[in-house]
Amino acid sequence: MAVSSKLTGAVLLTLVAAALLHFFTRKLQQTSPETQPRQCVMSPPETQPRQCVMSPDRRFDCGRDRVLSRGACEQRACCYSPLTNSSRAPWCFYPHGYPGYTMAGLTPTHRGQAATLTRDKPSYLPGDVPTLHLQETRESAGCLRLTLKDPWARRYEVDLPSGVPQGKAAAQDALYAVKYQTEPFGFVVTRKSNGRVLMNTTVAPLLFSDQYLQLSTSLASSLVSGLGEHYTSLILDLNWTSLTLWNRDMAPHAHANLYGSHPFYMVQEEDGLAHGVFLLNSNAIEVILQPLPALTWVSTGGILDLYIFMGPDPQTVLRQYLQVIGYPMMPPYWSLGFHLCRWGYTSTNVTRRVVQRMHDANLPMDVQWNDLDYAAKSRVFTFDPVRFKDIKDMAEEFHQKGLKYILILDPGISTTSPPGTYQPFDDGLKRDVFIKNATGHLLIGKVWPGPTAFPDFTNPETRHWWEDCIRTFYAQVPVDGLWIDMNEPSSFVSGSLEGCPDTDVENPPYTPRVIGGRLNSGTLCMSAQQKLSTHYNLHNMYGLTEAFATYSALVKVRRKRPFVLSRSSFPSIGRFSGVWTGDVRSDWEQLRYSIPSVLGFSLLGAPLVGADICGFQGNTTEELCTRWMQLGAFYPFMRNHNDRQYASQEPYVFGQKAQAAMRIALNLRYSLLPFLYTLFHHAHTSGDAVARPLFMEFPADPNSQIIDRQFLWGSSLLISPVLEEGAVEVLAYLPPCTWYSLHNLFVIYPLIRVSLFIAKVSSWFCQLL
Repeated sequence: MAVSSKLTGAVLLTLVAAALLHFFTRKLQQTSPETQPRQCVMSPPETQPRQCVMSPDRRFDCGRDRVLSRGACEQRACCYSPLTNSSRAPWCFYPHGYPGYTMAGLTPTHRGQAATLTRDKPSYLPGDVPTLHLQETRESAGCLRLTLKDPWARRYEVDLPSGVPQGKAAAQDALYAVKYQTEPFGFVVTRKSNGRVLMNTTVAPLLFSDQYLQLSTSLASSLVSGLGEHYTSLILDLNWTSLTLWNRDMAPHAHANLYGSHPFYMVQEEDGLAHGVFLLNSNAIEVILQPLPALTWVSTGGILDLYIFMGPDPQTVLRQYLQVIGYPMMPPYWSLGFHLCRWGYTSTNVTRRVVQRMHDANLPMDVQWNDLDYAAKSRVFTFDPVRFKDIKDMAEEFHQKGLKYILILDPGISTTSPPGTYQPFDDGLKRDVFIKNATGHLLIGKVWPGPTAFPDFTNPETRHWWEDCIRTFYAQVPVDGLWIDMNEPSSFVSGSLEGCPDTDVENPPYTPRVIGGRLNSGTLCMSAQQKLSTHYNLHNMYGLTEAFATYSALVKVRRKRPFVLSRSSFPSIGRFSGVWTGDVRSDWEQLRYSIPSVLGFSLLGAPLVGADICGFQGNTTEELCTRWMQLGAFYPFMRNHNDRQYASQEPYVFGQKAQAAMRIALNLRYSLLPFLYTLFHHAHTSGDAVARPLFMEFPADPNSQIIDRQFLWGSSLLISPVLEEGAVEVLAYLPPCTWYSLHNLFVIYPLIRVSLFIAKVSSWFCQLL
């Protein structure tokens, strides 16, 4: 009887609910359309074409290039269905089976197979390419390369310095399988060992036009890292996030394109497996992440040149990626010590006093730097004849004390000095080394010295000229390394002093979400002419080409292992240079985000990386700077550097307790330098990571997958710093291992294996504050 009563109640409740639903539906239908918010109007499911019925997270944007009305959307044969403001999914999206390219039969090639793709009618994009050539190449058992290009028209293709030679794998050894959908074209890459789908590009159409290339794929997991350089957590947000890869002089903050572009991502799968994908393309790129999970590449030019790395574990994925872009350079031992810099050391006497005060405070350091203060009228390859008249003597004094000396070197060459007074420009003009504008005349931008010309490092003659400039300057100032800054390249005027022509490369049909709204914002004209191609195609590689030229010049001039630090970056930068994370602010948030920034570069093949300790912009505090020094002692590259308009932040300016804590952190780093140097040797010879996220060493541990407030040196040293203001202890996660305290080798977590543990060190430091 009780059961019968419950059923009766349930039926009555259902009828009441149905009546209420009918009532409110009639009321809604009686509401004037003008009174309804447009974004809340949804097409009833029964009125939508069957191919348009899909959940919001499965929608792929049909209007990425522009905002579309319903009519414009349907003209593209796409679906239009508005959503509420709570969803960021597109309103205009591709239906299932949207027409695209059709693939003809595959034919075998020397290392893979090839096919021709055609489309019956053009897409909605201007400059549509009707025929594509597909090349599938077996690079190795764990690396698949898929290339899509126009077979009839020459387009710019990135040519990186050759990486590490790879062995050839027989087809049966491959860790992957590839299947093709012929119409509309798409491909599916699966892992042979378990059948897991790693890429599936049939989820949305392939688009390929002159200035718009689009390829979408599902993802095997929501645990995605990479796609630097951005101010993000280590694991990227897939909730309709847009990331733009376009090098820009921009202080780190959220939702901005920053100094470097690295179109590579790594995905953590189940059971500790991982894979990676690299799009070898140097044009402006936007990457759209959506919660399906899925990803869409959109590039403004070039070709689609994809490398898929099968791992099967994160460390192997990184090694396979480095086999394509090249293993990192081996840094000099001294470069792993403490570096000190400030924009505001206004003379040699001021610089000497800094070194002396560090010595008097018993604070170890290896390298003293000068920012642009040293240069006469901010012109590189010069020094101020009054304030830095004895710069050579100062450098030699530092050398006698066992210190190294580094200067900044911007690429912009002043053009306003009287003829015959500034050799770098005069000689460069004769040797035709500078970037030209669209009419073939010198392109003039503006940087610190005023009107400037920009060297074209893709020109072999420019690299010879650059070496000659460095050789001549080195004879006057025996520097131990060079810091190449402003090399995105950055300009204080957009395009040039004369503006830019009104062309398709300056105003492409699609511009990714870049700071400033235009590709030439804060940099050169896209139509600027370089030896290899237009700046439109080469912009993201400018810093890489300068780093290569600088590294090569130092090898020949100094005949020692070079040290180069670059702000701008692109895949392969780690072969020639270290990097730092730019103009960070002096605040606790930037302290915390420096860890995923450093780990991100480690995953991108640039292990010699660090953030400006205590911050570059803003006034630090004693507590923040002390905590930052404690964390910075475990950056692979350790430098304290700040801007001239803010308070000094050298360790000796703080109180005795703070100095004591900083001294302990520095001494701890120096005691570990042999270990750190060994890690760099492994990175240089084997592609191993130096600073590692926990998931790289513990890929099967679910708790380690998203942690980016702790990190490892190598496989065994765990760093868990204090990152919160006022904290006197730290809550650290210890992965399943046997962990020992670094100081007393006390067993604190007995499980599987032996590792060094450093989680308590930071809380021990705080007792000194």
